[in-house]
Amino acid sequence: MRFSSILSLGGLAVQSVSGLPGTLEKRVNVDQWIQQELPIARAQLLCNIGPNGCNSAGVASGLVIASPSKSDPDYFFHWTRDAGLVFKAIIDLFVENYDAGLQQNIQNFIVGQAKLQTVNNPSGSFSSGAGLGEAKYLANGAQFTGNWGRPQRDGPALRAIALIKYSKWLIANGYTSTANTTGFDLWEEVQGSSFFTIASQHRSLVEGAALAQQLGQTCNGCAGIAPQILCFQQRFWNPSQGYVISNINGGSYRNGKDANSILTSIHNFDPVLGCDASTFQPCSDRALSNHKVVTDSFRSIYGINNGKGQGQAVAVGRYPEDSYYGGQPWYLNTFAAAEQLYDAIYVWKRSSSISVTSVSLPFFQALIPGISTGTYASTSSTYTSILSAVKAYADGYVDVAATYIPGGGNIAEQYNRNTGQPLSARDLTWSYASFLTVAQRRREVVGLGWANTAASVVPNTCFATSVQGSYTSATATSFPANQTPATGAPTGTATTATAPAATTTAACVPPVNVDITFNARVVTQFGQTVKIVGNIPQLGNWNTANAISLSASQYTSSNPVWSGTLSLPAGQAIQYKYINVASNGAVTWEKDPNRSYSIPSACGTTSATRTDSWQA
Repeated sequence: MRFSSILSLGGLAVQSVSGLPGTLEKRVNVDQWIQQELPIARAQLLCNIGPNGCNSAGVASGLVIASPSKSDPDYFFHWTRDAGLVFKAIIDLFVENYDAGLQQNIQNFIVGQAKLQTVNNPSGSFSSGAGLGEAKYLANGAQFTGNWGRPQRDGPALRAIALIKYSKWLIANGYTSTANTTGFDLWEEVQGSSFFTIASQHRSLVEGAALAQQLGQTCNGCAGIAPQILCFQQRFWNPSQGYVISNINGGSYRNGKDANSILTSIHNFDPVLGCDASTFQPCSDRALSNHKVVTDSFRSIYGINNGKGQGQAVAVGRYPEDSYYGGQPWYLNTFAAAEQLYDAIYVWKRSSSISVTSVSLPFFQALIPGISTGTYASTSSTYTSILSAVKAYADGYVDVAATYIPGGGNIAEQYNRNTGQPLSARDLTWSYASFLTVAQRRREVVGLGWANTAASVVPNTCFATSVQGSYTSATATSFPANQTPATGAPTGTATTATAPAATTTAACVPPVNVDITFNARVVTQFGQTVKIVGNIPQLGNWNTANAISLSASQYTSSNPVWSGTLSLPAGQAIQYKYINVASNGAVTWEKDPNRSYSIPSACGTTSATRTDSWQA
């Protein structure tokens, strides 16, 4: 975001958000904290949308202020990128559960964008298309004429992605050119080619072509340009070091490790694509390797990450060389690190296997030492161990962010790298959107898909190409009354995204597997690990060598809890015990009797929790 005055702001690194109390580090129960934060985040996000939001006096209808902050820093502007990402999240919420208030905001956004894109600005005019690359506008919809990093070419693509999502909902309910040029990256600092921008453009063209076909229209050039953009996108991958160089053709002072790439993965997520590497799907070997490299780059440079070794979640910033406000962690990037992992779990559970390649091996070894390359079926204990470890790792990132969010639930832009104190703009709209989406993915709610069979096909030969667009003002800027879900039409978000227009919650389907969280209260010493073992393959078939390790991420002296979440067959009767494994491999079993439990199988059940104490 918003960083044209980096040098003048660099001295403000220790400044905290005005009005926010000091933050004491706290440990949280992730489930409880998410439920507590959800209504706060939703309300605060809507407060930043004109014309009726509680922080939006003077904001034009449908426009989104990045933050109510008007000084140190001044974020009281509408950014095309932020607004697109925010409404992408809002539309996901709307599709999951119909809400007339959200629908009114979506309609206001559509009308507001139709007006805004015609505003001539320093990037150019609407008639030429150049003005579409303008990064931000005054809150009243007028042009911003100050110095800025412009043009920025991801905004129009993100706006299109959000609006296509809503178009798909309308269709399901019965209502029926700058890719090859450089621009500034999503942090508004580097002039060049941005991985996030290129990937967003590819997705928007694929979706645009598909939507046009559904509506009996054509999108001239979409189908031809999209594969070449995907081809260019492969150039960002650094195979020798296992990460995406997030900006090329500019910004040579950076090493390329950037949360830009993690954001790319989650915003281009489509379960239909599985673990496809070319589109950088969250569970692809490239995306997992990149996740480790990027998050590790912050492990040693932030004081609040001190003592956190491999496999432990950390605070995540933008990029290691960052100097804006002293180069601090960002809430939205920390949530993004969690969201990528929840996305990966979603796909693994539905494919019933996990592949570990030489590319992704370092990621998996950080969580499960000794693991080797191969494909692990859902019937194996290794598969179960991976799911449990990755879920705990993802929860750890949510826990890190929650630890440094004040008790009132207000989420700023950044938090101090040494103290955790909130910093920079208060009530950042994008921060709230990032929390709402990570909460959805954690409970396995995903948005409507975007890909088709050709979306991940990379041409054998890349070549530069472009199509001259035509730009016409929108004329139909009013909406029919009562565009509510059609009778009998599904209203919820698909949890098995197989077709763009499919949504499902109309019929309740009994679960195949249920996520069971095991919380074991066990006092341990340094070097000891608590594991669970039981009578089914997912629990190791009573073989201690195949027992599932639990996580001590929530362990304190007053609450010595080891936890892990396992995906187990619904309706299965199990027996299990906990074991304590010393650093030398010696195993201590808890006392008899075996514990017994029947995995829930009721319609709609997705998770359950077992809380046990060591049987001494």
